[in-house]
Amino acid sequence: MTQPEPDSRLLRLLPWSDDDGKTALLSTDGTETYLSRLADRVEEQQIETAAIVLKLTQPMVEDGAKKLTVPELRWAARRLIESLTELLVIAESRGQRIPPYAEPDDADK
Repeated sequence: MTQPEPDSRLLRLLPWSDDDGKTALLSTDGTETYLSRLADRVEEQQIETAAIVLKLTQPMVEDGAKKLTVPELRWAARRLIESLTELLVIAESRGQRIPPYAEPDDADK
């Protein structure tokens, strides 16, 4: 006997992947669990890290900033790409957990 596929609205995209780079999902009924709290903390840390990376790299491209070396530019680009990638996963995960809009009643039309 095969198990039914879980409702996709009950799958949470986690802010990490496996060793092969495949996304990790948590099957949940919407209740708070140890793993969901851990995912929340990781997301918070990723958001904080992105803010720090932005704060550090923004002055590098301001008018009047010192000329950057190729390694410095690569460092900045890599950190920005890492942060943006993590933030996009967080946004996708949170977007998937937003309930769909309710259908309007006939009286609302």
